[in-house]
Amino acid sequence: MSARRISVRLRLTLVYGSLFFAAGVILVLVNYFFVERVISQTVLTAKPGTMFRSDGPAIPIPLDADAVRAVAVTKETYRENVMTSMFRWSLAAVVIVGCVGLVIGWIVARRALAPLHTMTETARRLSESTLHRRIALDGPHDELRELADTFDSMLGRLDRAFDSQRRFVANASHELRTPLAIDRALLQVSMTDPELPRPVRRVGAELLESNTRQQRLIEGLLLLAQSERELTDRRPVDLAELAGSALTSVPEAVADLRPARVEGDPVLLERMIGNLLDNAVKYNDERGLVVLRTGRDRRGSVVTVENTGRVVPGGRADDLFEPFRRLDRDRTGSAAGAGLGLSIVRAIAQAHRGSAEARPRPDGGLQVTVRLPSAP
Repeated sequence: MSARRISVRLRLTLVYGSLFFAAGVILVLVNYFFVERVISQTVLTAKPGTMFRSDGPAIPIPLDADAVRAVAVTKETYRENVMTSMFRWSLAAVVIVGCVGLVIGWIVARRALAPLHTMTETARRLSESTLHRRIALDGPHDELRELADTFDSMLGRLDRAFDSQRRFVANASHELRTPLAIDRALLQVSMTDPELPRPVRRVGAELLESNTRQQRLIEGLLLLAQSERELTDRRPVDLAELAGSALTSVPEAVADLRPARVEGDPVLLERMIGNLLDNAVKYNDERGLVVLRTGRDRRGSVVTVENTGRVVPGGRADDLFEPFRRLDRDRTGSAAGAGLGLSIVRAIAQAHRGSAEARPRPDGGLQVTVRLPSAP
């Protein structure tokens, strides 16, 4: 196991257990040293013609050389037996105490890291719609309490920021769409006048075209902002059914629709498929091939749209997902679109915890694949 993948709890447990083992080994060494000195001082060395003193008063015992050697051998055997037994039992005690220390360390580490687990679970459950939740950690004002309070303060700031963003999107949707709708209505009414000069009528047609382009740009920007937000409505839905509904606007497309159930927002998912089809039609060539497929593979549910068209360089395919990015130029200026179609597709896919990728076709055109997690 790599050192970077070892959990903090296991590290603390190993530290606690190592300290127990180290303390036990030191205690065994100190005990061994002092017991050996005590035994050496208690059992005196016997010499010929001397007195041998045991636990009582001195008793005169005549000792010859053989007796002295026997006493020395007995003393050494006794000392070795005592020290060996003590060393073995001490090592056994160290092992037992060390194992107990590991268990205690595991329990203590769990209790010490419990606030961190609480913060982790809270952060994992957070989304844009649940930023009002707080950790509200109880206990002493230590480092963990300070960290939890800091995290709660950050959640408060994020909650206010997302709420401000929601209000801005709602206000922008009203304030930007209404004037454009009024301008379009006025232009259309004025263009119905039969006495309108031809140059003025031509200018009016250009203004209507510009108004349409601005409306499409604003709707794309608002949809992009909505797609990048956290989903609050998730329902089981079949991508094949949504693709069938989107095909009504592109009857010339070739379809291969197989079941592909996911969980998400049906409105956004249908808009995602519609954007893929619109992009395939707008940037097609005289061959006019548009293929729509849905299905499942081992990595999830898939929707793929393939079309003919210009040859796309391999290094430019992924750039087309950037806002306002086109193959020829980076900014808007065409009535065909606002340059946000594939950006909205990727934003909706990522909001559903999926991905979107594009791959150029060898004979020209593009193949865009969106992969989403499958519903059970």
